[in-house]
Amino acid sequence: MQSATTVVESRPTVADFHRVNRGGGLFSESVSQWIGAVFALVAQRVGLRPTALTITNLVLGLATSVTVVALAGRVAAGDVPAWVVGLVALLGWQIAYALDCADGQLARVTGTGSSAGARVDVLCDVAAQIALVAALGATAVAQRPGTPSWLVAVFAGTWMVNLVTSVMQSGPNAASMVTSTSLPVRLVKLVRDYGAVIFVAALVLMFAPALTFWVVVAFTVVNGGFLLASIAFSARASLR
Repeated sequence: MQSATTVVESRPTVADFHRVNRGGGLFSESVSQWIGAVFALVAQRVGLRPTALTITNLVLGLATSVTVVALAGRVAAGDVPAWVVGLVALLGWQIAYALDCADGQLARVTGTGSSAGARVDVLCDVAAQIALVAALGATAVAQRPGTPSWLVAVFAGTWMVNLVTSVMQSGPNAASMVTSTSLPVRLVKLVRDYGAVIFVAALVLMFAPALTFWVVVAFTVVNGGFLLASIAFSARASLR
């Protein structure tokens, strides 16, 4: 989210940018947010605005997902090596996500955030994640033609729960069902860590694309279960 909450007056460092990150999970904080801090530092040095990083994230994310969709059938047929597409996905999705982390860091450290920039950020996230879901769905269907259409539809719908809940967590009414920050809990929460999820998804595309069907099944269950649990948690709190 591009909001100005912290302004560093002196020449900022990578650590300054990382210090204002908004988390995202153990993997995101340890990997994606640090890469994002490097991107934010470079952007600040060359005078780029946060929205420039947001748009770059969108373009790269879309290009990567479109490539996966376009080659899904050829990978399934054995015409294109799976590792090539998986490597494109691994690099493209991770760099795009790091740029998504960077735009908010840049905005907060330099005080250049705006409500319009925040809206663009969310809309670009929606577009990039729709493309990601399409890429995984296309791969699952290509690898397993009998994949039910309803499963792909439910997978796509429940996946967006990740984005919706992330946006809700940034508001004044944010709440967590599990507030513990212990390592075991954070490890369990990796299933909801976007950086970790796209890392695993890319590895599956690279080494075992036939398992993409089960990736779709797994995240349909995880995200659907989280949605139901969130509804129950919020309803219980509202009835107190």
